[in-house]
Formats: sequence, C-alpha cells, structure tokens
Amino acid sequence: MSMRLKWMRFPMSAPAPWVLCAMLAGSSFLKGEAREADGEGQEPLLLEDIRIHDPWILPDPESRTYHFYTSSRDPRTRRSGVKSYRSKDLKHWTGPISVFEIPDGIWAEPTHGAWAPEVHRHKDRYYLFVTLHNQDAVLSEPPDVWRKNHLRGTVVAVADSPEGPFELLKPDGPHPPRDFMTLDGTLHIDAGGEPWMVYCHEWIQKIDGTVEAIRLKDDLSDTKGPPIHLFKGSDAPWLNSSLRPDTRQLSYVTDGCELYRTRDGSLVMLWSSYRNGSYVETQARSTSGKLEGPWEQLDPLVDGDSGHGMIFDTFDGGKMLVVHRPFGKPTTRAKLYDIEDAGDRFRIVRPRGDLDGDGRAAIVGGR
Repeated sequence: MSMRLKWMRFPMSAPAPWVLCAMLAGSSFLKGEAREADGEGQEPLLLEDIRIHDPWILPDPESRTYHFYTSSRDPRTRRSGVKSYRSKDLKHWTGPISVFEIPDGIWAEPTHGAWAPEVHRHKDRYYLFVTLHNQDAVLSEPPDVWRKNHLRGTVVAVADSPEGPFELLKPDGPHPPRDFMTLDGTLHIDAGGEPWMVYCHEWIQKIDGTVEAIRLKDDLSDTKGPPIHLFKGSDAPWLNSSLRPDTRQLSYVTDGCELYRTRDGSLVMLWSSYRNGSYVETQARSTSGKLEGPWEQLDPLVDGDSGHGMIFDTFDGGKMLVVHRPFGKPTTRAKLYDIEDAGDRFRIVRPRGDLDGDGRAAIVGGR
C-alpha cells in the first residue's frame, strides 16, 4: 500500500487529483489561477486553505518575509512548475505567484510534474532545486528490471530574488547521473566550503532506496566527480522492527533528505520513509561529523502519515519544522512544529496548531 502511494503521488497520465477537484469547484479556482501572476488583490489565506506537498519555507531576514514553495500545474496547459506564497507571521499568506515554469526543449517533459522544490540563498543569489521527469525517456523496463525506470532527477535554477523568475542552469539533463532515477536533491555546504547535492536514489530503481551525494561546481551549474553512497533505507532499525511476516515485497523508500549542522557541531539529516504503511519524518546523524558518514539512524521525529520536512529559523530566534500530512491526498496540508536543537539531534517541542489549524500529528521520538 505504501509503495503505491509513493508511486502515485503525482499521476502523470491524467490531471492530478487537486486539479480535478479544483475544476469541479468552478469559478473560484479560475479566479485563483488568474491571480497567480502576481498574488495580489486577494484576502490572506490560512495554511489549512492551501494544498501543499513537499513543503519548503525560506525566511528572508531583509524583508522579514517567509516564502513558501510548492509545486504548480497550469490547469489549461498542464505545464508544471513552482509557485510560492508569502507571509509575515506564518499564519496569514498571500499568493500564489509563479516563480518557475519548466521550459520547452529540455530533457524533461513540461507536463510530467515538478516535485520537492526548495530555494537556497548561496553567495547572494537564490538557487531552486526541483525534481523533474520524462516518463517517455525509458531507462530500463521488465523483464530486465522489476518495474519500468524512466528519466527523473533534480535540476538547479538560479534567480536574483526569492520570487524568481528562476532560470535553469543545465538544460540537457539532471545534476545526478542521467541513468540514475533520483529525486529530492538538496544543497549542502561542507566544512571546507565545498557545495554538494545530496539526493535520494529511488526505491523503484534500487528496491532498497539510498541517499547519495555528488560534488557541485562553485556556481552550482553542474557536478564534478563521482557520487558517493551515504546510507540505504533498510539501515533504519525502527523500520526493520516494524516488519511482520507477510507476502508483500520489501521495498525501502528514501525521501526528502535535508542536512543541518547543530549547535554542538553534529551533522544531522532529516529524511522520510514508511513504517507500517504510514509516512514518517525521521533523522540520522553522521558519527564523523562529515558528509561521508558513517550515518547512525535515530528515532523518528513525527509519524501520523507525516513527512518530507525541513527546518527553518524564525524571526523571533526560534526554529520550526514543517512537514506535510497526510501523504498524497487532496487533504494534504503543511503542519508546523516548534523544534529544539538538542546538540546531537533535533527534538519536537510542540505542534503549532495555532498557525496551521491542526497540529494533531503524533510525536513519536526525540522528546
């Protein structure tokens, strides 16, 4: 069941479920799309009003504005891209505005989706990492493999503003190796100041999904050197302890890798997988303090079909975790938590239902 959800999170052969629901909603959706060019002239939205998958929040300290990024799809052309919302208080949001559209003439098919957008400020510019696809570019298929593999990988685009427009740096292929089926690439700067892309290697291709990394050029326009292996999904002891004898195939998902340096210098990675068919947000720690690891798996942070999270700094000096919940459904929304840097790991402090309108997810670890 969990594997089907992962595979189907954005169907590519038909309009996505949120598009169908919005079409049924009628004129209100069309009015919202008409506003997407500038996001102005509208009443503020609440988080519970916004369907968001793979959430990413970028605080801009200069304007004291939070930018919230998520995938978009034009209901008329079905062209995919990235849109953003803005907020001063994390409760009231304006937008969306379009910050990136998949251009024609590149390796990816513009109508096949854009997953897990995230924006990083690096050397006074803004870099968008987003996973694109070409379902028609088949890498391998049965009987050579258990399931068809197609071209999928994370690209990098650049802009001078967090609101874009972002321009693709490498139009001829994703940053990870082209024959790897990868997703959810993120930026990591190592202790020597060298940039890396850390990404997930799909369970669809690997069966036991992995997290890997590859060095980037200084301007992030391409990679240099071979990728390195960090860990595999089945390394998580809590995942193994949840298994029961049955007839289902063992496939281990790795999603949403994000790296942070904690107050005591530890290197901690957030990532997501499934336990008992439900999505979870978990964490791992490098025992060497270096990207190369080895990586020790820690207890999950949040369950309740929640995950693909990231941590951001708030303007009042705190830290917050944002995840989406539930996975892959029209009711998917962003959920916020106050989070503590505990030195060698992160700990959930409390859910922020006052901001997201909910806050009911179970907290299972790191308290």
